[in-house]
Amino acid sequence: MIDPIKLARRLIDIPSVSDSEGAVAIALEEVLEGLGFRVERQQIPADRFNLFAATSATPRVLLCTHIDTVPPFFASHEEGDLLFGRGACDTKGIQAAMLAAAERLLTGGISEFGFLLVVAEETDSVGAKRANEEFANRGSEYIIVGEPTESKYVHASKGAFSCTLRFVGKAAHSAYPERGDSAIRKMRQALDAIESRDWGSDPLLGEATVNVGVVRGGAKANIVPAEAEADLIFRTVRHHEDMKREVEALIVPFGGSIAKFHGNPPTYMVTPEGVDSIGVAFNTDVPHLGRMGKPLLFGPGSILDAHAADEKISKRELLAAVDTYESLVRSLLAGEVKTHGKSN
Repeated sequence: MIDPIKLARRLIDIPSVSDSEGAVAIALEEVLEGLGFRVERQQIPADRFNLFAATSATPRVLLCTHIDTVPPFFASHEEGDLLFGRGACDTKGIQAAMLAAAERLLTGGISEFGFLLVVAEETDSVGAKRANEEFANRGSEYIIVGEPTESKYVHASKGAFSCTLRFVGKAAHSAYPERGDSAIRKMRQALDAIESRDWGSDPLLGEATVNVGVVRGGAKANIVPAEAEADLIFRTVRHHEDMKREVEALIVPFGGSIAKFHGNPPTYMVTPEGVDSIGVAFNTDVPHLGRMGKPLLFGPGSILDAHAADEKISKRELLAAVDTYESLVRSLLAGEVKTHGKSN
């Protein structure tokens, strides 16, 4: 029998920072095959691959999560009820809970379910995007996506709009700044305008937010800077294409342009009828899995611990999630769960 805590520690102790997921994918493949699943690799560039696993039956329900983590890697350890390590809650503890639930289901004669484990959720979601193309016609009616949601079902998550803004000025000697045009000054003015703007709100999702995460510019202190860039991410309540148009209009008067961007709109999930649910600000792979069935978003652990220097998960909560995943799959397959809410 799978010990979820031991399995979680085994998975945590295999580094799998985005772009380097191969080793943990092989370990997961071995566990899935040991349970009796037929496993397919979907190759992603740079020696990475998704895993799609099913029995001989049609996988009407998929258990899905991502296998990459953010840097830096640090190994697992336990302190009382807490399990620490990179990926403890995001999402190696979830992987272990799902696999333990799968073992119970198979032992109980339930086989109409499968797994979709994907790379790159922490970067560009290329794993989910590619899986959505290749595995769309395998018969999945529901996809249960695991993320740290404090063991609550999620009815909606904010969208995201990430962009790099570029500003061009004119270099000059710093003793004669009037002969130049500072790109950093332009960028600073544009960022002030962006951060002071109201980007909208939604009754389910709350207010949109923006974070200026990285700024770059200039060559030396004694040169008026000719170039500057800033990397931003908006957590949106509107479509990211609308956000792009508004940001562009706002920065053009300051000599700015959008050098690159990507994003996705707000996402809506279905939830079991009569169960309390929450809205979240963070992004997931759900927007990129639209052809894989109705999405449910649920997982143990807190997003506030994800990406942290002391990432952790409660062992009690992890073990409770095994029960939840097992009962949810059983109920969905039996048609006993009425879902409500819209999905994208």
